[in-house]
Amino acid sequence: MKFKTNLKVSNTLIDMTPLVDVIFLMLIFFIVTSDILPLKSLHIENPTLDKNSAPLTTQILVVMDAQNVIYVGSKKAIVDLGSVKTQLQEEVEKLRQEGLETLPTVVLSIDRRVDYESFLKLFSVIQESTPRIRLVYKPEEAQESEYF
Repeated sequence: MKFKTNLKVSNTLIDMTPLVDVIFLMLIFFIVTSDILPLKSLHIENPTLDKNSAPLTTQILVVMDAQNVIYVGSKKAIVDLGSVKTQLQEEVEKLRQEGLETLPTVVLSIDRRVDYESFLKLFSVIQESTPRIRLVYKPEEAQESEYF
């Protein structure tokens, strides 16, 4: 039995479903493989001090921003307060595998808007891990020159 239809075959219609599927797959791929937090986005305001200190060569950077988010190492891995000690030990082990013989200095950069209790908790955890700690600050001369 044949049914008669009045539909015309048209070559001008393009099926967009495969194109949309490919676009979503590419979007998911780029989101997964991209860096979540670029290094330039960390805006830390260090407190000022009237002294200046020379930088040390073997350092492990620990940063706490104004929202109390802690970043450890050169890749700025985000860790919680309980994982700081193990992350520091991993960073020290990486430096020892590269041939470092002395204990590295932990450079602690704390935003000045961080409350004192959070600073002390982080400082005590780092102090348990290593005796060599250096606090980051801005010299007073640098702060005065910024305003003029």
